[in-house]
Amino acid sequence: MSHGPRSGLAAVSSALLAMSRHLEVRDVLKTIVASARELLDAQYAALGVPDDHGGFAQFVVDGVSDEQWKAIGPLPRQHGILAAMLHDARPERLADVRKDPRFEGWPSAHPDLADFLGLPIRDGDEVIGALFLANKNCPKPEGGCGFTEEDEELLGILAQHAAIALTNARLYERSRELTIAEERSRLAHELHDAVSQKLFSLRLTAQAAAALVDRDPARAKGELQQVAQLAAEAADELRAAVVELRPAALDEDGLVATLRTQIQVLDRAHSARVTFAGHGVKALPAAQEEAVLRVAQEALHNALRHSGGQHVDVTLGRRGPGAVLRVTDDGTGFDPRTVRRAGRHLGLVSMRDRASGVGGRLTVESAPGKGTTIEMEVPGG
Repeated sequence: MSHGPRSGLAAVSSALLAMSRHLEVRDVLKTIVASARELLDAQYAALGVPDDHGGFAQFVVDGVSDEQWKAIGPLPRQHGILAAMLHDARPERLADVRKDPRFEGWPSAHPDLADFLGLPIRDGDEVIGALFLANKNCPKPEGGCGFTEEDEELLGILAQHAAIALTNARLYERSRELTIAEERSRLAHELHDAVSQKLFSLRLTAQAAAALVDRDPARAKGELQQVAQLAAEAADELRAAVVELRPAALDEDGLVATLRTQIQVLDRAHSARVTFAGHGVKALPAAQEEAVLRVAQEALHNALRHSGGQHVDVTLGRRGPGAVLRVTDDGTGFDPRTVRRAGRHLGLVSMRDRASGVGGRLTVESAPGKGTTIEMEVPGG
């Protein structure tokens, strides 16, 4: 690199520190790509994690705007130079990728790439990703590549540590998934046992009351009082279970981090682009944080399953001592009055109940062809 070994070593150190700060896979991938592009002073960088079907489970780019990325279209397949890095597991340094016999073209909206440097990311013998850069920001030797052997060596160091960071992030996410699954399984068993017993007793008592109502109204009245008591106890059991079902991530990470993680998962799982921005939100009372999270989940479900939109934007911002959540999509929209008359609430009733239950309010703005915005405000503590 033109800056010399000392500055190169410092840049590698900064990149490794940046990678170590993240635990979620998506954040790790984005940090690796941004660090590689900055480290080697390239115009573009990308990292693909292959799936088992000839495509990519994840593909992260840096140096391309959101508008450009959307215009490019579907994720690339494992072909050409990408396939070579994944299957042959060797570095590729090319003066002009377009002149390589393995080059198979790209979509019309794709930026033009010339000099190219790519390396596989390996975990032992397994290739878990392909990291590549293009268009070095420097004068190019005649017919040569702007990327040097030193660049390749630095990127190799980064790729080795990227493999460690990516593997750790995957293990972290997997351990959290297992912990959540185990906890929910335990609560499901407890809920089933406790509530089933109450409902069984309630059913028998109601049957007894029905049998006595004609020949012994006084005893029937007593049985009905018992039914009311059992129903109240069953409701208490359900409320206690719901409190226990408060997402563990809320307690560990807080509302902003939990929302960001869940939205990243949704963004990967759906064709629509799902984004999140959090602005200066302070910690809220536990009941309010859970209500905001549940409303966000319900609103996201509606937007992704029913709106037909291409973009869903979620923002969480501070408003006085409290916070305001907004979930906006560019979908088909609807007339809220028509929905109410037709009895199709799209979860609006439960969302309003959650908001009012913590002293907040929920508003819905929508019209046919105009998308939908759901806003929830909570007062804070």
